[in-house]
Amino acid sequence: MNEETFPNPIQVPLATAEAWEKRYEEDKTIEENDKKVKSFLIPRESLELVLQLDTEAVRAYIGINDQKEKTLLFVGAKLDEKTGKYIDVYGPPPTANKGLDSAGDVVYDGVRPSPPY
Repeated sequence: MNEETFPNPIQVPLATAEAWEKRYEEDKTIEENDKKVKSFLIPRESLELVLQLDTEAVRAYIGINDQKEKTLLFVGAKLDEKTGKYIDVYGPPPTANKGLDSAGDVVYDGVRPSPPY
């Protein structure tokens, strides 16, 4: 996929998705099966907040949180007309401190890996 043809088809037939999942599960080049995350449980609020950014796309970064769990970090993505590339668009600083260390821009998380969740 490249940025000129983004997005590719959005709907994937279930049989194709199952084949992709099986290919991932069997691929040992990524990581060993006993440590492999198969899916992420994503809070609806995370998706709603990133969609409020009014961007053409959402980018999901892979990270490891403070509990040593794999996580997805969501940011908006907007096409830069000059470069033809998508750039990250972050959420605004929260109006009330919700336990965040800084008052800067935010990305959206809250996801939990499966397994174990």
